[in-house]
Amino acid sequence: MRFELFIAFRYLRARRRQAVIGVVTAISVAGVAVGVASLIIALAITTGMRRDLQDRLLSSTAHVSLMRVQNDGIRDWRPLTARLRTLPHVTADAPALYEPVLVSRGAHSGGALLKGILPAEEQQVSDMLRQMTAGSALALSTPAAPLEAGTAEPTPPIVLGYDLADSLDAHVGDTVVVTSPQGELTPYGLVPKYQRFQIAGVFHSGFYQYDSGFGFVRLADAQALFGEPDLVSIVSFKVDDLYHADRIGREIEQAAGPGFETTNWMEQNRELFRALKLEQLVSFIIIGLIVGVAALNILIALTMMVMEKTRDIAVLLSMGVAPVQIRRIFLLQGVLISVIGTAIGLVGGYGAAWVCGHYHLIHLSADVYSIDTLPFAPRFVDGLLVSAVSIVVALLATLYPSGAAARVLPAEALRYE
Repeated sequence: MRFELFIAFRYLRARRRQAVIGVVTAISVAGVAVGVASLIIALAITTGMRRDLQDRLLSSTAHVSLMRVQNDGIRDWRPLTARLRTLPHVTADAPALYEPVLVSRGAHSGGALLKGILPAEEQQVSDMLRQMTAGSALALSTPAAPLEAGTAEPTPPIVLGYDLADSLDAHVGDTVVVTSPQGELTPYGLVPKYQRFQIAGVFHSGFYQYDSGFGFVRLADAQALFGEPDLVSIVSFKVDDLYHADRIGREIEQAAGPGFETTNWMEQNRELFRALKLEQLVSFIIIGLIVGVAALNILIALTMMVMEKTRDIAVLLSMGVAPVQIRRIFLLQGVLISVIGTAIGLVGGYGAAWVCGHYHLIHLSADVYSIDTLPFAPRFVDGLLVSAVSIVVALLATLYPSGAAARVLPAEALRYE
């Protein structure tokens, strides 16, 4: 062991004539540990929020969406999709018809976005129909049977989001009434058009925006309800590189021709991810102040230790120890305090983040935060960053006391001994 490191260890472990120095040193270690653990947990939360929201968004929405610029629907969608699915990087496509509707059951009602789909294609670009909590989406894959003379028209199936079904007090097998704003013109004026649907299933994506306001029906049923025969409002695409969805979207837009535009998952959620990134930076700065307070404690502890060890320093200097070695002793002492506190903080931070993330201990209000549990995603690189910041701040705090120790004059210190 190097001479300076040996003395630094001895000074940390030695009994104190002034107990307050040992207390301040312990507080310094605890302060560094708390600051590091808090930073690890905060970064794990923001990283987990970003990852969880991104995963749920990508499982619920398409990577790229194509629509008309005038938003008047796509009528020649069959040859268009057949042509676009052969483009490079496009792995799946799904046409759909969107319209806002009113869904009601008895005295309960709620607004929703009704999506008419082709289930086989939709499940290739979205996972929502695979996240069923009750019933099944298989009924959407069954085409409507031809009517026989004298038989009543069967009630078409519908799949609702979990929170929407809960607000309607509706369950699988119940019948709901879907009212479309695209009404029918009669001698009495414009009359809203409505259709009864039977709930075939309930999905739960964990993303409140979709669970509380989405419903799926067959494309043909949606076209009949909205009075739009053989029309779709959007064509969704899944691509092989989701982080280049903007570039692939431009290629799809050019291949579709004039009058079309595309949007992608990054554009639709840019503000959300920007806010999460800003939150991560602000959390790092604010909680990093705890490490700054701990560094002040290190400064105080080392300054008091230099005052206590003035005679020892003078003896060492008179025996030939160089001032730079004295400075190094107290620098190493501050580093040791920081390293011990950082190690304790890393173990505590990663341990707490793993326990909270694994057992989902913290629940959230889904209608406020869009997700129902607080996710934790601790990363190894965050530990490296936090450790580096902690040790650098501690080193800065040791500059003054170590410099003061190196400037001790042996004759002055030992004059009255």
